[in-house]
Amino acid sequence: MNKNPIINAFAASAYIVGIVLLINHITKVLSDNGDKLIIPILMLSLFTLSAAVMGFIFLFIPIQMYLDGKKKEGGMLLIKSVGAFAVITSIILIVALV
Repeated sequence: MNKNPIINAFAASAYIVGIVLLINHITKVLSDNGDKLIIPILMLSLFTLSAAVMGFIFLFIPIQMYLDGKKKEGGMLLIKSVGAFAVITSIILIVALV
């Protein structure tokens, strides 16, 4: 993705928001049609896709840096990206609870 942990965290948050909007739309459409079997299939497929996308967002550049010999920098980028994502998630949680 990027060597900026803030951008990585916002990319992950934007992906989650997009997925939630998609799920909301799909469940409305499918529940109106009475098609209940496809929903669990879509949810499991989406879970697998999300694991791959989040792995790419958070791990691709740090692993690349690690393999290039920049072990400390790669580790710090991963920690900073996850930390920034935790801060964004905490802010969303606080706003939702207030």
